[in-house]
Amino acid sequence: MARAMNYQLAGMPMDNAMLFGMALIVLGTGVAAYGLLPRDVAAQREKAADIVVAAPEDAHLGPAHWGLMGVLTLALIIDVMKPASLGFTVPGMISEYGVPKKTVSLVPFFALAGTVVGSVLWGWIADLYGRKASILLSAVMFVGTSICGAMPSLAWNIAMCFMMGAAAGGMLPVTYALLAEMMPNRHRGWSLVLVGGLGAVGGYFAASGLSALLQPVFGWRILWLANLPTGLTLVLLGAFIPESAKFLLARDRVEEAEAVMRRFGAKAQRANAVAENGPGGAHALVGFQLYGKLTALSLCALSWGLINFGLLLWLPADLVAKGYSVGLSSRLLAESALIAFPTVFIAALLYSRWSTKWSLTSMIVLTLLGLGLVLRLELMGSGSPVLPVALLIVGTNGIIAIVLPYTAESFPLRVRARATGWVAAWTKGGGLLAQGLTISGIMLPMRVSSLLVMLPTLLSLFLVAWFGRETRGRDLRDLDAAHDLIGEASA
Repeated sequence: MARAMNYQLAGMPMDNAMLFGMALIVLGTGVAAYGLLPRDVAAQREKAADIVVAAPEDAHLGPAHWGLMGVLTLALIIDVMKPASLGFTVPGMISEYGVPKKTVSLVPFFALAGTVVGSVLWGWIADLYGRKASILLSAVMFVGTSICGAMPSLAWNIAMCFMMGAAAGGMLPVTYALLAEMMPNRHRGWSLVLVGGLGAVGGYFAASGLSALLQPVFGWRILWLANLPTGLTLVLLGAFIPESAKFLLARDRVEEAEAVMRRFGAKAQRANAVAENGPGGAHALVGFQLYGKLTALSLCALSWGLINFGLLLWLPADLVAKGYSVGLSSRLLAESALIAFPTVFIAALLYSRWSTKWSLTSMIVLTLLGLGLVLRLELMGSGSPVLPVALLIVGTNGIIAIVLPYTAESFPLRVRARATGWVAAWTKGGGLLAQGLTISGIMLPMRVSSLLVMLPTLLSLFLVAWFGRETRGRDLRDLDAAHDLIGEASA
């Protein structure tokens, strides 16, 4: 219907039927969430706290494990594709709405704010609703936000971006939680790196590929409408995602839980509170080494956020401003993501067979090389962006695939969840900082931005090399013992 207007809908009135439909989307999401809510939540959460489900240390990977990794990788690709698409919609929004870049920055800013809320909220939802139901709820929200493809108002796009971000923000923690419960301990690290890395690279490739194929024909709005088929695909994938055995046991669905554990070779046991918490109870994070390690990984996460939600998000608009067409710039970025695909397998192999610490530092080095080549491209004013962007995608996706598993393996049990959550928050914080600067009117050229981002990235490289410790093949209980000694010495 909008073909005659070149799919330009800005300025069209929002009639009552459209406003009513928008309200129904939000209300319908709330009804779906209520319908998924289990009964006797408090009693079931208390019961779940006393259950630990894990696969034996030396168990082999079977078809069920590989199938789960494949399904969760597809789910993460769909999830990562949502915020990655924002960068490819920015040039069209600026052109259609006739607003400056700092106004359009409100769209990714609120999407990122939504991911921060989602990261916190979805962890709670996954424990409350179960892993499978929380993924289905994300899919419902993706389907609902597809209506933004028909919104004439920028304000409604901003509001729905927050909702989309909230749905996208919680998928990675849910995915990691499922894998941690189902995968044997000796395969856990590399499987998290592989699934996380493929999901991140695949999501960016899907976003750039769809933009290259569809946006030249249908305009930027088609990337919002793509939330409908991809959200429904995620619903269908839910049939192949097992429910958490711990969730099922806490709800006395014993037969279902036993069937899941048989498939994955996992076992359930009662948690030993004394063994986990120790005689001294919970301790604060103490020691120069631990604070240095936390600072190093936080800076690494901050640098990733600045690049992924700053440089890479604005790169399509920068290429269009340089004279590239939307289709050509999207195709170049899709080629860069395609080049990055094989390196995810290399990162997983290095993490599991070579070194966890030096795998992370290697990814930081690749990211710095990418930043350097982007800076060189900007200073020269010409050349292909494929190699610089490919190195950036390789490095940043290697970082995000490794940094959270490495953080979880680097801190004692008493502070592990807090440390991992803190580092995860800094990944979003970098993006919020980048978009906040743009909103405030501080418009830095790409070459200046590249140079500034290199500073925290270089500092994180130095600190990770200094404070990081090798975790490959190490019993994590050694960390708890060392931490207790530090706590006693401090006392």
